[in-house]
Amino acid sequence: MFKSKTLLITGGTGSFGNVVLKRFLDTDIKEIRIFSRDEKKQEDMRIAYANSKLKFYIGDVRDYQSILNATRGVDYIFHAAALKQVPSCEFHPMEAVKTNVLGTENVLEAAIQNEVKRVVCLSTDKAVYPINAMGISKAMMEKVMVAKSRNVDENKTVICGTRYGNVMASRGSVIPLFVEQIRADQPLTITDPNMTRFMMTLADAVDLVLYAFEHGNNGDLFVQKAPAATIETLARALTKLVGKPEHPINIIGTRHGEKLYEALLSREEMACAEDRGEYFRIPPDLRDLNYAKYVEQGEEKISRTEDYNSHNTKRLDVSGMHQLLMKLTFMPAIQRGENIAAEE
Repeated sequence: MFKSKTLLITGGTGSFGNVVLKRFLDTDIKEIRIFSRDEKKQEDMRIAYANSKLKFYIGDVRDYQSILNATRGVDYIFHAAALKQVPSCEFHPMEAVKTNVLGTENVLEAAIQNEVKRVVCLSTDKAVYPINAMGISKAMMEKVMVAKSRNVDENKTVICGTRYGNVMASRGSVIPLFVEQIRADQPLTITDPNMTRFMMTLADAVDLVLYAFEHGNNGDLFVQKAPAATIETLARALTKLVGKPEHPINIIGTRHGEKLYEALLSREEMACAEDRGEYFRIPPDLRDLNYAKYVEQGEEKISRTEDYNSHNTKRLDVSGMHQLLMKLTFMPAIQRGENIAAEE
């Protein structure tokens, strides 16, 4: 489906972009464009991959003109650019709005203007029942995505999205931090041992985006069914895996904006979600503002069910967490003591 096509990845110098490159750069895809504001990371990628199919565009999703220029001649977009760190967004909420909300508006408007065929926007479980600035900005991003999809010619552009939980060992995640602390002979710092999070690999994240890309209609949102684990289980599995099962752990308390558990689907979304085996599809609400006519037609949905969260999904024990950690590409190198801190 990517044969002779041009793909643009916003925020493409991050962990997600690197995994996409490793999967597609040597296929019959025509071109992959990396759009980001970090010239150093772009230069590092240029040297590391040394592939003529790879093109680099310096710009910022906050700047409409820069993303408009980058999307000319593009067939598909994976929109991964975002501010993702919960504590930093708590201290700088307007920065989260500028990138996650207004930046998404710019990307989608540019895609529509340049008749990009398909756009997949990447969201997070923190957008469900959000209590922090990052989650609120991502929830608004999803609303922008759905609103834009209402008024676009689906014969020209399809806009859909994905929502996923904790991506293991991605840049800025807790696993690289734990590895650094173990190697420095420092106690692992855990916010709350009973805190649960959905666990998925970067490969899972790419699979989810590709599923949405292939099956999504305008306004659709896709969620992968994922197991969860407590932070303590993750820590115990990791220390056991690197051969230091008795490594000390310090409880430091929750940080700004953190929740005990995350939800991937709200109760309202579960009431209308379509179960597709490994995934859920959340269709958009395509009603207009004339609500009375839908009640008369019997289309009003009032039933509710339990939400889908990291406390009520399949719970991993230390053994199960160990098996999942071993799927990370760098884990054998960590076991050998090599200096690798994040999935690339």
